[in-house]
This record gives sequence, structure tokens and C-alpha cells, in this order.
Amino acid sequence: MIDTCKVLMVFPLFNASSFWNYQETCDLTNARYPAAPLGLITVAALLPENWEIRLVNRNTEHLDDADFGWADIVMTGGMLPQRNDALHIIEMCRALGKPVVIGGPDVTSSPHLYSAANFQVLGEAEEIMIDFITAWRRGDRQGVFKAEMGKTDVTKSPLPRFDLLKLDQYLHVGVQFSRGCPFSCEFCDIIELYGRVPRTKTNAQVIAELNALYALGYRGHVDFVDDNLIGNKKALKKFLPDLKQWQNTKNFPFEFSTEASINLADDPDLLRSLSETNFFAIFVGIESPDTESLVLMQKKQNTRRSLQQSIETIHRAGIFVNAGFIVGFDSEKGSIAKGMIECIEDTSIPVCMVGLLYALPTTQLTRRLFAEGRLFSGSEQTQSGDQCTAGLNFETKRPRRDVLNDYRTVLAAIYDPTAYFGRVRRLGRMLKRERTHRMIKGDLRSFIRLLFRIHRAGPGTTGQFWRMILDCALHNPKALPYVVMTSALYLHLGPFSRQVIAEIDREIANIDQGRWSPPPVMQPMEAELMAI
Repeated sequence: MIDTCKVLMVFPLFNASSFWNYQETCDLTNARYPAAPLGLITVAALLPENWEIRLVNRNTEHLDDADFGWADIVMTGGMLPQRNDALHIIEMCRALGKPVVIGGPDVTSSPHLYSAANFQVLGEAEEIMIDFITAWRRGDRQGVFKAEMGKTDVTKSPLPRFDLLKLDQYLHVGVQFSRGCPFSCEFCDIIELYGRVPRTKTNAQVIAELNALYALGYRGHVDFVDDNLIGNKKALKKFLPDLKQWQNTKNFPFEFSTEASINLADDPDLLRSLSETNFFAIFVGIESPDTESLVLMQKKQNTRRSLQQSIETIHRAGIFVNAGFIVGFDSEKGSIAKGMIECIEDTSIPVCMVGLLYALPTTQLTRRLFAEGRLFSGSEQTQSGDQCTAGLNFETKRPRRDVLNDYRTVLAAIYDPTAYFGRVRRLGRMLKRERTHRMIKGDLRSFIRLLFRIHRAGPGTTGQFWRMILDCALHNPKALPYVVMTSALYLHLGPFSRQVIAEIDREIANIDQGRWSPPPVMQPMEAELMAI
């Protein structure tokens, strides 16, 4: 018997109202979306070699009837901001009579919402895809396959099918070294999905992934998508020398970014190694400048330090910080806007993902809010954005209006062009890059496009941009490529912040005019369905 199967992999749309939808920035480089779908191309590598695979990313290309007509089966799935489209894809498959498999973090957290799919793959796929393949081969056309949380051996993870990607469609491509995070932040679902013991691939695995990208002709930005790259420092310190040697051998074709906890600043040797290996940016979850809030959310690693000094240490190592902040914690005793704005200004972090607190499925926060009778019913089924536009799915301790007003006040302040480019200017003076940015095809064209488009980000932007560029050219020219990169992000962040502020203002107006009332709180039957 010939074992063949035509698999259509579909990556769902991210909701348009998302902080991460850098469309204007993508346009500068002729890219269509920031990041490539690493999860789906990893699953593709787990399928039998003789199965045919097509990948359609709905964020970058059109999905049509011919794609469905070709396929024997459809595989899809993703994260919470992709939920609406993932459910739509399932509906399309059922209407066309195509079996559909759903996987990824959102179905793993909320499988009851995806009951219309033929198959569910819950958890990490490496050790359970074989169960699905066996079931499919014997003729099963429905089933649920579940991996034990945080136990998958990532050394068994295959080389992702980078060849399925249209690499020129993306600002950056992802690889992964580790999964999991050693901390226990109350609001975070990473530890629920991937555990608190970071598991790492072998050095050879990751180098093989970089070789594959290099062989395909890719050059430029590679993102290590780890939940916390320094979660297993011992393994990372053994890996970085091999990575540096590979970069040297290939003449540094890649610049790296990642996510890490703030205690990276405590390890100068590790910081130096990251910089020498050509890491240029990290995302850090700061969340709040308020110590009581950090203790309540169990993010105590952020309390044992001066945030300003820690961020400055990272900047002076040649790595710039993007940061996450959250408004809406129970511990907020009064307005937190002034303190958060001062923290962002003092640390000179230009790109700050400021969001409203959202109780994600499966988290400690969700369980606590349910136990306290404060979790809103049905909120997960109406989630339509990210925490910038769809937060506070619970009864807040402070008046909801006050929380919303603080949030819009922070956004208005930090994304004012004078404030934003002031932080970029200060970053440009601090950023001590050891290596000169390697120009790749399209960099000059993108810069020229930026010069002609920067005014689109809003009134007052152009003057602040040129003041910052001239300051950097005078005081630290090696940082110019990175302040230009950060300026390009403002093409999205400036207009996006104003869009969010307008939405929040409408919510505040609804409260003031009595058009908003709290939804009913979740009852035990609904919680049981969600497995809280």
C-alpha cells in the first residue's frame, strides 16, 4: 500500500488590532509580516517524508478553494490573538468536507472552544504526532492527542522545514534553543504550557537550524523565540561559544534577538558573550515599577534591583531592551500612570508593550479570580485583540474607569513623538555595539523609504526623528542602524497607540454615560468546562 497524504498547513490571521502587527514597518522592506510560523514548520518536519506539504500563511498570502481542493487534510492552529481566524478556518474545512487538525498554545489552553475540529493535538507535538499519524493511517477521522505538560524531550525536536517558508515575506525568522521558564509569574501561561524547568536542545541541533537557514540564502535578523533564553544559564553558557564560532566562520550573517528576564543584567560575562555573538535586542517583562505589584504577581526577580541601572547595564553591553508593562493589578492603590511613565523614561526604553491585565486560560491568576468570584463569564469567547484592546476580563479592585484612564494616560505620554524619540536618542548614546551592523540587500532602500514615510507616524514626528539621527551620528555612529530600526517601528507604534487610546476613550465614555455594566461572573459549570 502506498502511504501518501497531501497536507495543507494554514497559519491563521493575527487580529489586526494587535501591538505586534507591524505592517507599516514591514512595508519598508517589502516584507509582509514580522515573524514566520516556526511552530507549523516544526510540525511539518514531524510528518512522514513522503507526505506532500503546502504552507499558506494567511497573514502574508491568500488562501483559496484550490488549496483546499488539493489537500487530503488541513492542519492549523496558533495563539490567542489568532483564535478568531483559526475557528473560521475550521468552519471552512467542515463546510468543504476536509478533515482538520488543530494544535498550538490556544487549543491546548482552551480545547473546548475547538470541538468542531476533527483532531486536536494538545501540548508539545514532538512525542505525540506519531500517535496522530498512526491513527490517520488506520483510517481514524477524529481524535484527541495530548502530551504531558512540560515533559517533552526537545532534543527529539526535528530540524524545522524552513524550505516551506517564503523567507522574503518576513522581517525575521525564528529558531528555538529552550522551552520553559524557571519563574512563576501569576499572570503568565508559559509555565502552565511548557513548565518551570527549561529544557534545551543540543548545540548541534541549533547550529543545524542556522546552517539550514544559511544554505537557503537567508541573512539578517534571527529571533530566538525562547520563553526565557537565560532560564537555563548553564546550558546557554555552553552553547554561546559554539554559536560565536559558527558566526565567525560564516562572517556573522545573522543578528539575534530574544526574550530574557531582567536578571540577565546581573551576569556581566553572559551579557558580554551575548553581545560578542551578535545579540542586539531582548524583550524583558518589567510589568510594573511598583514593588507590591511585583510581589503579588510573583515576579520577585524584578524587585531585587534598580530597574534603571539594570537596563542601562544591558544597553551598555550593546543590546537594546524592549519591555512589557501591565496596568490593572489588584495591588494598585491609586493612579500608577505617573510612576510607570517615569520608569519608562528613566530606563530609556523606546518600545514598550503596555497592556491591560488579562486573565489567560490555565493561569494562576485565572484560578484565583474564579475562586474570588471575579472572573467574567464568556470573556474568552469574545476575545478579539491582544491585551492592548481586550484586557480586564475580570472585576477590578480599583474602579474600572480609573484603570482605563491610567492606561490611556501612559500610552499618550510614552508614544508622543517627543518622548519616544527622546528615549531613542538616549538609547543611541548608551548602546555600545562591538560590531558594525552588516548591511544586507535592501537596507539602504528601506532607509530611504523611511525618510519619505516617517511623517506618516503623526504630527511632530519628522523633526524629532532628524534631531535623534543627528545626535546619534555625532555621539555614537555605530548605533545608527539600531536607532533607525527603532524609528521604523514608530511607523506602527505611533498610529497604533492613538488607535488604542481612541478605543479606551470610548470605553471610558460608555462607563461615564452608564452604557457599560459588568458581565456576569463565571459559574462553576463554565469553569469545569474550561478545566479551571
